[in-house]
Amino acid sequence: MATITAPNPSPTSKPIAKLEDATVRFCGDSGDGMQLAGTQFTNTSALAGNDVATFPDFPAEIRAPRGTKAGVSGFQVHFSSNDIYTPGDTVDALVAMNPAALTTNLEDLRAGGVLLINKDAFDKKGLEQAGYKTNPIEDGSLSKYKMHAVEMTKLNRLAVEGLGLSQKESDLCRNFFAMGLVFWLYDRSLEPTLRFITAKFGKKPEIAEANTRALKAGYHYGETVEAINTQYQVAPAKLTPGKYRNIMGNTALAYGLLTAARQSNKRLFLGAYPITPASDILHELSNHKNFDVLTFQAEDEIAAVTSTVGASFAGEMAVTASSGPGIALKAEAMGLAVMTELPMLVINVQRGGPSTGLPTKTEQADLFQAMYGRNGECPMPVLAASSPADCFFAVQEAWRIAVRFMTPVILLTDGYIANGSEPWRIPELSELPKIEITHPTEPNNGDAFLPYARNERLARPWAVPGTPGLMHRIGGLEKQDGTGNVSYDPLNHEHMVRTRAKKVALVADDIPLQKLDGKESGDLLVVSWGGTYGACATAVHKMQNAGKSVSHCHLRYLNPLPKNLGQILKSFKKILVPELNMGQLRTILRAEYLIDAAGHNKIQGKPFSVGEIVDKIESLLKS
Repeated sequence: MATITAPNPSPTSKPIAKLEDATVRFCGDSGDGMQLAGTQFTNTSALAGNDVATFPDFPAEIRAPRGTKAGVSGFQVHFSSNDIYTPGDTVDALVAMNPAALTTNLEDLRAGGVLLINKDAFDKKGLEQAGYKTNPIEDGSLSKYKMHAVEMTKLNRLAVEGLGLSQKESDLCRNFFAMGLVFWLYDRSLEPTLRFITAKFGKKPEIAEANTRALKAGYHYGETVEAINTQYQVAPAKLTPGKYRNIMGNTALAYGLLTAARQSNKRLFLGAYPITPASDILHELSNHKNFDVLTFQAEDEIAAVTSTVGASFAGEMAVTASSGPGIALKAEAMGLAVMTELPMLVINVQRGGPSTGLPTKTEQADLFQAMYGRNGECPMPVLAASSPADCFFAVQEAWRIAVRFMTPVILLTDGYIANGSEPWRIPELSELPKIEITHPTEPNNGDAFLPYARNERLARPWAVPGTPGLMHRIGGLEKQDGTGNVSYDPLNHEHMVRTRAKKVALVADDIPLQKLDGKESGDLLVVSWGGTYGACATAVHKMQNAGKSVSHCHLRYLNPLPKNLGQILKSFKKILVPELNMGQLRTILRAEYLIDAAGHNKIQGKPFSVGEIVDKIESLLKS
């Protein structure tokens, strides 16, 4: 709760409310610069020392008509003086640049929250496009909010007057006016954004000057207008000492790939075809050729994955990245990688499906696809990242498993993780694990080389083509164990199928035992995976603070599952599995451990709120 302190000594200052945390959402047309406004507010809050979590929300249509609900873009920022794991359940301050943005986002603004509206956009056409029969600014329907209707368009045009800009160019600065107003409202420094403007628009001085004026005009409007009579402050968080930067999930994943390549002394190859929301991995890695990265934007998903198989055969760190529809097209070549027993990474940034589905919205509905979505008996290890920063570490672990067991590995993230951001403590080089890789240089069977000879982990040798004396044959046809000769023998086929499955099962001996957040037994255990971590962890902590017997178990390793998971599940009276699908992990746990588990399932393209998880936990505890 906020407490109002006495006003500052300056006669022009306003009362300041101290907050533990706050959630702000910018929303408007996809061309209104809401993602930029949210990103700048996020970066500034991170530099101020707050813990930060974000949730960008993009329209699915590339060029929806201006002013329509289909074209609304939003960016939510939750910043706090304490550790946080989610972008916030409800919004404390909502910036609505037009009527469509207001009607599609208003229900998330808490009663008593601050509502900043661009009054100039609420004309007859804008209201009709949003479905309003009367103007909400005037009809009293917004009375439960601290509503401030600001002539943002008019004030912004006055601020940039005299710079020779067209009206269209002038109006493109409105997001900076809105930004400046919110920066004042939450006592954020303008300096980081002013530096950004100089770096971004320095070669166009009139644009840089216009954005600077708009930003300062918004800030000074908040400072001087009488209607907005309170400023809010959120103190810095107590983060682990170190050097931090704000990072998005796809960026963290790209950095993790770069790190894994360096730590294993390998050249990094990414074969990919652009697809939302995975494309930024390709974009980011293509900027780092100085680290000996080779990115290949293929003509289709099949070419992308088969080139990745080829890069692995050549002895390089091979990666392909896509989303659910693209992973479906990659399935046959993934089976080839399983059959040839080559190490490579398959990254699936999940989105709403099936088919094109909800391309810009999040979902967790590809777990069955990762586990079973290939022909034949074709098991692969499956891991899932839990947050934007965790992508950096999860992808390194996936590569470690791939080369240690000579198998392709799937890493699951999702749109919420990929586009969200949080503070990331940049690790020291000494903290990063080395990933040891040894390529054979001599025959392993007298004068002959056996490509499918196996070690204690059932991993075959990774021979680099062209190494003298190590000529060998691999491919998609079933092989005789050891020699690699094509074999149609029924017993050999069964032996090889079981051997490949056992190799994946042995990964369980090489991963950590499952940890619990809470007591080792009790009334209810919440089991989560992937991007639901933040909402589930926060909900469980709330229940624990209320004295409830609830623990939390978050899974990174989905195939194979940790060796002690079965015993953990049997130690609780009830199991709850929240998922952004119809119950895929719940089905797997029921089949694997013969336990009854309740599901809490949501398929709306939106992440869970903490309140939703809390309500479900309370319901199960009472039933």
